[in-house]
Amino acid sequence: MRCPARFKMKVDGVCLCGKVTFEAEIDPDRVAICHCSDCQVNSGSAYGVVASVTDGQFQLMTGKLEEYEKTAESGRIRHLSFCPDCGTRIHARTKDDPTAFFGLRIGTIRQRAELTPKVQVWCGSALPWVFDLSVILRHDAQG
Repeated sequence: MRCPARFKMKVDGVCLCGKVTFEAEIDPDRVAICHCSDCQVNSGSAYGVVASVTDGQFQLMTGKLEEYEKTAESGRIRHLSFCPDCGTRIHARTKDDPTAFFGLRIGTIRQRAELTPKVQVWCGSALPWVFDLSVILRHDAQG
């Protein structure tokens, strides 16, 4: 019996300064919020949000990426890629392992509004307030 084919979505994106652009193919059913402490520090926020790139289908269109090598809590060596000019994080992957999770940061994807996370991982590291943002005062713009 064959496994059903996963839905694939073509996306494109850009860094904050516009020098790095890319195209990729992702699985919109594999969008995750990661609460690990590495994602907290690396994002400068409470968590990271990533979309799974399918079958290594990531292509840099313009610019170049720098990489930082980090040993994750899992012990896997991850390569965190970013724009060398503005510092925008683009993706994280395990170099030379095409079967490992390749996480594209959804904030850089132009189609990000269409990508609803389906799972939260490393919740043991989550900040205590992230699971009930509805109780925090909201404004539609900075005031």
